[in-house]
Formats: sequence, C-alpha cells, structure tokens
Amino acid sequence: MDHLFLNVLNVVLPVLICAGVGYSLALLKAPFDNKVVGGIVSRVGYPTLIISHLSATKLEISTFLDMMAAAALAIAAFGVLGFATLKILRLPVRAFLTPLMHGNVGNIGLPITLLALGDTGMAYTMAFVVVVLISIFTVGMWIPAGEFSPKKLVTSPIIYSVIIALGLMSTGYSLPQPVLKSFDILGGLSIPLMLLTLGHTLATLRIKGLGVAMLLTALHLVMAVAIASTLVWIFGFAGAERGALILCCLMPSSVATYLFIDQHVPEYGPDVAGFILVSTIATIVTLPLALSYWI
Repeated sequence: MDHLFLNVLNVVLPVLICAGVGYSLALLKAPFDNKVVGGIVSRVGYPTLIISHLSATKLEISTFLDMMAAAALAIAAFGVLGFATLKILRLPVRAFLTPLMHGNVGNIGLPITLLALGDTGMAYTMAFVVVVLISIFTVGMWIPAGEFSPKKLVTSPIIYSVIIALGLMSTGYSLPQPVLKSFDILGGLSIPLMLLTLGHTLATLRIKGLGVAMLLTALHLVMAVAIASTLVWIFGFAGAERGALILCCLMPSSVATYLFIDQHVPEYGPDVAGFILVSTIATIVTLPLALSYWI
C-alpha cells in the first residue's frame, strides 16, 4: 500500500507543484499575461504537440478515432445531465452548462496521463483534448453568448493539426526530421505553460459564494463516474485506453470556460469561478483515489 501511495504521489505532486508556481507568480504580481500565453498554447503549442506526438506514437488510427467518439459522447452526456441538473436546481443554463460540460483535460489531463500511463496514455488523452477544445471554442462559446458562430471552428489550428496527424498515422509517413524536431520543441512548451496558466488563473478568479460550487462539484463527480463507467463498457476499453478515458472524465471544470462566462454573463462570473476552484481542489482528492483503486 505504501508503494502504491508513493507512485500516486509521484504522479500528482509534479502537476500540483507546477500549478503552484503559476499561483505564486500571481500572488507576487509578477508579469504574466494569460491571454498571450493562452494564445501561444492554442495556436502553436497544442497543434505542434498533436502532430509531433501522434506522428511518433505507434497507435492505430481506429483506436484514436474510437477515443474521439467516446470524448464526443462524454461531452454530450455531461451536457444532457448538466442541463437537467441546472433546470432542477433552477440555475441559469447559459452560465453553468459550459463549465459542467467541459473538463480541464489539457491543463491537468495531459500531464497526469503522461506521468501515470506513459506516451500511449497521453496519445489517447490527446484524442479527448482535441474534441474538448473543439467543443469549448464552438458550443462552449455559443451557449453563454446565445448565438451560433462557425467561424472559430473553421479558423481553429487544432482542426488542421488533427487532419495532418491523422493523415500521417494512416499513411505511415513522417515529417522531415528538422520539422519534427521543431514541432517537438514547440509542442514541449504546452504542458508547462498550461500548468503555469492554470495556477495563475486560479489565483486571480473573482469568487463569491461556495455553496453552489460545492453542490455542482459533487454532482459533476457523480456524473463523471457514471459516464466513464458507461463508456468503458460500451467501447470495451482496456489498459491505457481505459485509464485515459476515466481520468479525462474525472477532470475538473475547464478554466477556459470562465472567460466566456465573464464576457457574456458577468453577473454569474464569481459563482462559476467558485465552481472551477472547488472542482479543481476536489481533483486533488479524487485523482489519487481513482489511480489507486479504479485505474
């Protein structure tokens, strides 16, 4: 048991330490522009990480597409259950549905699966990340804004990086070595920058009450366990694929969703910030339990 606990600690602590550095930067009021860093990660880091990692990983394209399908179903399930929950609790759908639907699979999911499940687990998580990112910057924006705009989808570099990566995976071709090495370097920026941004953002969120946040966090965890268990059974996932799906479903609410809420329904910004903070703290408890007894 001590050996198991130490292994789990070795997985979770590096993520917490890196996020803690970002949190400390905010407390020290050190220069750190979340929008600039977020733009670098979404336009450069994520696309190059997807192409470089997937093109070098020996992963069947069919299993990658299965994980993307599972991710889409997971988001849809969170959306349906979240919508019903918000209606029962009489909470505004425009404010809370987007953070209920989208987990923080980029900032926390990628480093956790890399440390816990290795490169293969990280590759599966990337499939989940791709779907979540596409959903966040389309549906996740449309719900709080109350309008439909496909422009973000068409202009997203993530879409084209996935197309390139799938093409390389299906044909067996690889990028020229200088290009691949460049993508490795640029993609390597993503995880540390994401963790620093996570910590910095958590330190600067405007938070009001935590009662609703704690209730939504508990309900979100119940949804996550039910959805992960169902999808593992439907797809018959095993090994690293199963572990990656479970971890992705257990991720806390995405910090990126707060920006849309603060922009379109700012009166609920502090409440959503509280939900994001509480769900992130809850992850510190749930991840070790999941890694020890479920995965």
